[in-house]
Amino acid sequence: MNKTLLIADLHLAENTPALNQLFSGSLKQWQGNIDALYILGDFFDVWVGDDDDSAFARGIKETLRTFTQHTPIYWAHGNRDFLVGSAFAAETGVKIITSPHKVTLYGKDYVLTHGDELCTDDLAYQQFRQQSRNPLWQMFVLSKPLEERRLLAGQIRQMSETRKSEDGKSEISDATENGIQNLMQTFADNDILPTLIHGHTHRPMVHQHRLGDKNFARYVIQDWENGCGGYLRIDEHGVSAHQLVL
Repeated sequence: MNKTLLIADLHLAENTPALNQLFSGSLKQWQGNIDALYILGDFFDVWVGDDDDSAFARGIKETLRTFTQHTPIYWAHGNRDFLVGSAFAAETGVKIITSPHKVTLYGKDYVLTHGDELCTDDLAYQQFRQQSRNPLWQMFVLSKPLEERRLLAGQIRQMSETRKSEDGKSEISDATENGIQNLMQTFADNDILPTLIHGHTHRPMVHQHRLGDKNFARYVIQDWENGCGGYLRIDEHGVSAHQLVL
């Protein structure tokens, strides 16, 4: 095998049947044929709590559980599914990781994160992000009835959509150099800076950066929409981008 795959920003929901099919079909191909799968946030378009009893939630849990019996999945929270918790992990077998997450794969170091903390120009969102990651705030939200949480999730999703420009991407929703530098400063003592990998911005690309006298690469994972998506593959040769189509 000797390869690990990374995906992000699938935004799966009951009303995304094509993407749901693309995901389940991809898992069948990957199961037992890769070393691990990393899901770096916004797997769901919205997640209202591990007690979600909808047919969609039950189906996704079963799909993940079948896969993790053969191949590990590492899961990082995004800005749409930050309420995924320990019960979901226990039911599906996924292993929740904190962001940023440093990992060594095939002799090279990588820093993995969803990427929303890098968008430092969006001050309103950063305030919400800080609030939504607060365990007390999450406990308060999860104490509400399921239907009330679904309404709240819809309001948050609508707020996010209205902040986008006509092309679907607002300027302040992109990663900033300041945000990138602040995150990578944590690893400045390394002889060689790790490669940074994230999603969230919906701007798949490879960027080159410099921190002090050291260079590092930043890969943005392709988001999933309109029946197609993408993933990054890491092996002994490094990182490569690949597309998926129904």
